[in-house]
Amino acid sequence: MNLKSERRGIHVDQSELLCKKGCGYYGNPAWQGFCSKCWREEYHKARQKQIQEDWELAERLQREEEEAYASSQSTQGAQSLTFSKFEEKKTNEKTRKVTTVKKFFTASSRAGAKKAEIQEAKAPSPSIHRQASIETDRVSKEFIEFIRTYQKPGQDIYKQCKLFLDTMSHKRDLSIEEQSECAQDFYQNVADRLQTRWKVPPEKVEKAMDEVEKYIMTRQYKYVFCPETTDDEKKDLAVQKRIRALHWVTPQMLCVPVSEEIPEVSDMVVKAITDIIEMDSKRVPRDKLACITKCSKHIFNAIKITKNEPASADDFLPTLIYIVLKGNPPRLQSNIQYITRFCNPSRLMTGEDGYYFTNLCCAVAFIEKLDAQSLNLSQEDFDRFMTGQTSPKKQESDSFSPDVCLGVKQMCKSLDLLSQLNERQERIVSEAKKLEKDLIDWTDGITKEVEDIVEKYPLEIKPKSQALAAIDSENVENDKLPPPLQPQVYAG
Repeated sequence: MNLKSERRGIHVDQSELLCKKGCGYYGNPAWQGFCSKCWREEYHKARQKQIQEDWELAERLQREEEEAYASSQSTQGAQSLTFSKFEEKKTNEKTRKVTTVKKFFTASSRAGAKKAEIQEAKAPSPSIHRQASIETDRVSKEFIEFIRTYQKPGQDIYKQCKLFLDTMSHKRDLSIEEQSECAQDFYQNVADRLQTRWKVPPEKVEKAMDEVEKYIMTRQYKYVFCPETTDDEKKDLAVQKRIRALHWVTPQMLCVPVSEEIPEVSDMVVKAITDIIEMDSKRVPRDKLACITKCSKHIFNAIKITKNEPASADDFLPTLIYIVLKGNPPRLQSNIQYITRFCNPSRLMTGEDGYYFTNLCCAVAFIEKLDAQSLNLSQEDFDRFMTGQTSPKKQESDSFSPDVCLGVKQMCKSLDLLSQLNERQERIVSEAKKLEKDLIDWTDGITKEVEDIVEKYPLEIKPKSQALAAIDSENVENDKLPPPLQPQVYAG
């Protein structure tokens, strides 16, 4: 089996990580393969189309109502009492239609109030609230100290941030997609103001945007991370259940080029798992991305130490899948969605952070769709492993730590070899019995065919005929025959 066939289910072409619109930025499965910029353009087009269709529907309903009203008026005549009642009914219906049309574009205040009641009912404990308040105060002080270095542009940044937070506090009833769009628009507007109005250098703009994201998302975290209006929590549970069901997957099945027998490599694997788990404890999207980046760099170091050469992209993705399976990070889908919705888009579209994040999304998508063909297993073995009926035998490197003595390792290796020989012997005996049965069945079949032919065409045995007499026995004139030739010897 060649390497290409082994990795046919894991290999991802690097071009598949880019935006499918061909703009050159990194795409994202959450954006249907588009980058942040192209996705917003597609989202705006779809939204405008939906708004237009809703208005056309509302206008059509209103025309139908007016036509029905005109028809009723012509048939009922000039009865004033009936007309007044119908006019009152028409006014009520129009009011109801206007309210219905408004509901197409604005969320219900009643739903917002109900959501607020639910959030109050599920408020965090006082200790967690105090911890969040302390962190928020610390971040606010750091942000104020930072913007002082920018002088007038810093004052403008702070004013824009306060205005954005006040606006978002009145938009809690919006959907999470609409809140995400507001945040992305805010990032873009602030960056444009710094570049065009205040002529801030690009490197200082990027640093300022990092601090802006840290300030506003620390305050917005409890409202926009895994909100109850989405199915993020349901997806988290589904991914965790899926990863638990795949606990039997070994590095060999994924073609992971990492040897955990090497102590330094084993430490790198542990650090990578720690980083991917630590991502859930961060509140700022940039800090969550930093955890993903640190995890990925540990993976590259582990591969480099094992292979004694730089790692490739084909080595990185299988190893990242293995780390996710082994670590089973908490609220994985919620963190991915949170980063996608509220991170500064420039970080997700370019740079190493965007590359590693895109690979993580691909790894999660692979885990969700993983099947027998991806692991080069038969469907029967895959089903048995998934149901827990059996599990693949682990290699010695998976079973023992480096501290175990050599004798115990050799003994277990011999026992494993004997077990394999026993299985092989049982398989040979089973195949031999099957061959014996096939031979008996073949012999019985041939015998039956011969008997059928003999019965159909019976053999008739004729009596033995008399032996022929000598050729000259009945010749009465033997004496007239010449004598037989006799050999003669001539003297030479």
